[in-house]
Amino acid sequence: MRAFLLSSYGSADALRLTRIQKPEPAAGEVLVKVHATSVQPYDWHLMRGQPYIARLMGGGPGLRRPKISILGADVAGTVESAGDGVTAFQPGDEVYAMPKRGGFGEYTCVPAGELVPKPRNLSFSQAAAVPMAANTALIALRDCYPGQNVLINGASGGVGTFAVQIARALGAKVTAVCGPRNLAMVAALGADEVVDRTREDFTQRRQRYDLLLDIAGGPSTAACRRALTPKGAHVLVGGPGGRWLSPAGRMLATMLAGPFVSQRVAVADVVRCTDNHRNLTTLTTLLESGQITPVIDRSYPFEEIPDAIRYQEQGRSAGKVVITFGDS
Repeated sequence: MRAFLLSSYGSADALRLTRIQKPEPAAGEVLVKVHATSVQPYDWHLMRGQPYIARLMGGGPGLRRPKISILGADVAGTVESAGDGVTAFQPGDEVYAMPKRGGFGEYTCVPAGELVPKPRNLSFSQAAAVPMAANTALIALRDCYPGQNVLINGASGGVGTFAVQIARALGAKVTAVCGPRNLAMVAALGADEVVDRTREDFTQRRQRYDLLLDIAGGPSTAACRRALTPKGAHVLVGGPGGRWLSPAGRMLATMLAGPFVSQRVAVADVVRCTDNHRNLTTLTTLLESGQITPVIDRSYPFEEIPDAIRYQEQGRSAGKVVITFGDS
């Protein structure tokens, strides 16, 4: 099989298209033939090993060299074979998952407990856009704080486009903040109000929010707190990346300030989430009912994964960047 291997940290040029042996599923695993995957900040943070402070953290990318040799957090494809003890899936079943690795290869092994049947109304490309981004939005909105008046800062990206739709599905009133070229798109997703971040500072508005889902970063933590109700929640997902600390440093500083303010502070940590199967099942219901739908900015063929990462690193994609394989 072919896969893009990462043996040392660096730019997208560090990814090498290589032929390797097809993996064999261990007990409790399923071998999936990958039809589509997606690209997201998680991948290029691991690719570059940045921010550097993350290399010192438990579960980080690895101190001197990458722990994960085949990136690709999202997978949509068909079951090729199953390991011992797996009875829920048969060869040919269409599935999707968030294994957090392996999507940049033509085959990957996924624990059976993390696989979910692919939504019937989605193509493989659409399904591959869902797991990490939509799971992050769901955790932030449903689990961190069930606010009824929600502001989403960074509403036009992969997580943001799902967050607008999920918040509406949960019954919230949604104010979405994004750049001027994506205002109409975000409004079409169901936002009650859309704020052009280049023309208005949302932290200076009179309106106060139960939940501020902070995806894009920008305003200081103190300024964000001013946009919240006294018992509101500031939920962080990410923000502009940096070589040494950001966005991890900003998240840590915000969390350390949490005990000293009345508002709640939380991080939507999808990587350490243990409810991926339950969350994907919930998302499947929302997808099949038409309450949410993936927004795809660009699609690249498998052979152009490095180009897809370069584009995604620019931070300008409206929705998700997906990768399709030749037979998808």
